[in-house]
Amino acid sequence: MSANSADTAARWEVVLVKAGRTKIRYPAELLHDDGTRIAVRALWAGEGVRDFGFVRFEPGDVFTEYYWRDRWYAVKEVRDGRGVLKGWYCDITRPAEVSDGELVVEDLDLDLWRSADGATVLRLDEDEFAASGLGASDPEAATAAVRALDSLELLAREGGFGALLD
Repeated sequence: MSANSADTAARWEVVLVKAGRTKIRYPAELLHDDGTRIAVRALWAGEGVRDFGFVRFEPGDVFTEYYWRDRWYAVKEVRDGRGVLKGWYCDITRPAEVSDGELVVEDLDLDLWRSADGATVLRLDEDEFAASGLGASDPEAATAAVRALDSLELLAREGGFGALLD
């Protein structure tokens, strides 16, 4: 399935899987699919407000999410309901798979946050990643995940994700 921003808006379901179970499923509008990179837009799908300390996700927030079929991450631009940029939340995942209007990604626990002004770049959930046992059960995937996090952190610190998202 391929679409671009000129096509009629398609509705997809984003399915985030963790440890073999569906963690969350939510509707999203397909913005672009070039066969490698997929862009969707969705409203905050969590329940109520989620305050991480460095950012709050809340009802009305809009996520423009970028996934790749050949990369081990997803980059999510986060804006409030008025369109003000909050920052970018990045999930380290296995490459995305698409089938029958579902975009499925497996969360590998590692995350990265970059604030809107670029002043704050945080590596997140490294303790969860270590505890997941992926290093022992699938060392190649664990290595790919850490490399993906390192690459995203470098991009975040050197000016952002523009080259990935344009």
